[in-house]
Amino acid sequence: MTLITIRDMKKHFGDTAVLERVNADIARSERIGLVGMNGAGKSTLANLIFGTLQPDGGKLTYHVDGLRIGYLRQSSSYAVHAFSGSAGREDDEQESRRFLEVSSHLGLRNVKEWNDERFAGLSGGEKTKLAIAHVWASKPDILLLDEPTNHLDFQGVDWLIGELRTFGGTTIVISHDRYFLDATVDRIIELQDGTSVDYPGSYTFYREEKERRYASQLHQYEERHKYERKIEAEIARLKNWSAKAHRDSAKAAATRGGIKEFYRNKAKSMDKQIKSRLHRLEKIDHEGVKKPKEEAKVSFGWDDPGKRGRRIIEAFRIGKRYGERKLFEDSSFYLQRGEKIGLVGPNGAGKTTLIEMVLGRKTVDAGNLWISPTAKIAYLTQDVTDLDAERTVLELLQASFELRSDVGKARTLLANMGFDEGMLEKPIRQLSLGERTRVKLAQLIMQEQDVLILDEPTNHLDLASRERLEETLGTYGGTLLIVSHDRYLIEKICDKLLVFGDGAIRRYETGYREYAERNGQDETEARLDSASEAASAESLPKLAIQQRKQQREEELMLVTTRISFLLGEISMLKPAEARYAELDKELAELLAKKKALLAQ
Repeated sequence: MTLITIRDMKKHFGDTAVLERVNADIARSERIGLVGMNGAGKSTLANLIFGTLQPDGGKLTYHVDGLRIGYLRQSSSYAVHAFSGSAGREDDEQESRRFLEVSSHLGLRNVKEWNDERFAGLSGGEKTKLAIAHVWASKPDILLLDEPTNHLDFQGVDWLIGELRTFGGTTIVISHDRYFLDATVDRIIELQDGTSVDYPGSYTFYREEKERRYASQLHQYEERHKYERKIEAEIARLKNWSAKAHRDSAKAAATRGGIKEFYRNKAKSMDKQIKSRLHRLEKIDHEGVKKPKEEAKVSFGWDDPGKRGRRIIEAFRIGKRYGERKLFEDSSFYLQRGEKIGLVGPNGAGKTTLIEMVLGRKTVDAGNLWISPTAKIAYLTQDVTDLDAERTVLELLQASFELRSDVGKARTLLANMGFDEGMLEKPIRQLSLGERTRVKLAQLIMQEQDVLILDEPTNHLDLASRERLEETLGTYGGTLLIVSHDRYLIEKICDKLLVFGDGAIRRYETGYREYAERNGQDETEARLDSASEAASAESLPKLAIQQRKQQREEELMLVTTRISFLLGEISMLKPAEARYAELDKELAELLAKKKALLAQ
């Protein structure tokens, strides 16, 4: 059943045409991914569907009365007071109960008991989780999610993936998270140059199909180009013949009239053929295959950092707590120059706190944290709202760099990242979140640094920019510390991990995929040991209850880890492959098992 139809929809902001010709049919239970470069109009289309904006042309039709749309906006739109109000609602006890259940599943306990101070101190991930819980609790017909995984930890992303796979309504997801898209959508709508293009299938299929369509159109264009050159050569040849016939006609005028008429008819015939071919060229130019537009090339780059000493950070039995809340303690690890380290763990485990310690903004409560005095550290925060909103991009660059040569380099760098001269003159407030992130990246790259700390670097970046950034980070010779929910980025770039959890920070000498697989085996052994202990303590009811609870928690962790692994494996397969069906079946069983364990 079709819920919404969109026909030739347009939306302009002043002289800027954001959407020119968007067409789509949105049916019940569809799972749609909305993709495109930063500034392509994805959030604009979402607001048009939700009703907060009205189209300037075309038609948007709702086919169901009372259609409920739950809209999760980007993190910059989150209002903390809206979250605190959601926890204590009395006008709808059922919705309030669902809100608390979802919040709990996302790792936020006892939200209804939080005070204003607790709400005021929400982290980015906690804000995202509460916003998701608020939208989910409303039981919408259509879930409209704009960058839902920004700031979410892996646990939150896994929960959201599992719920979306079992959600009976329609989902429209705006995301640049390739892992998340592969796991949650089966149709892609791409916005490019104000128009929409439909692709059936996952994100991986969309990328492959887009490349195939580009290659096919380019081949057709090249064949058309050859045909045009052939016709142009014929026209040139006919023009020579026509000119010669006209000259011969003029010469024959002084002799016999019959010969003159022959050459005149011959010249007319040539002119007619020339007109016919010119008409054919015009028709080809108007109706023929156009040259396909190449995907925007985004380029990042920086100078190779110097090598001065081996160890750059060393922690010895460090600890940190806030009041009664312990983040970590007795944690020892080291970082060496040139290593690429991923910081992983649930929201609130202390990842951002450790970064602030490295930057010297916070101190350890116990132990010792040594930072190499020669280290030059550059930090990209996940907050893109801290740029001066009234300054233009060019003014911001001129304020950041004193030397004109540095400003020139920065302008060239931004041009490689898709910024034309017109965008340099725009005030920051008119830029999308992704465009602001690129400005911050340009500022970062222009610094002479040998340590990069990137806090959610791919948040708000479009897909092409994410892929180019991955390529650059892969060749970067300095030290990297990356906090990210983007598993593609972590798995591709980081070959070492700092894992936050259970009140400690532990270093692992593997990438995330190997860590997840090994951790799954460790959890299996722990579950078997726990089951054995529980069997020998059946005569002690309290202990047995405690052990059963521990066993349930361990089994839940095992199931969650396996789900994460399966999602990664499925994202690399095509739906037509036999192994895809096998893994998808196991995934459905594990999701059901996880839901049952959470209900106990």
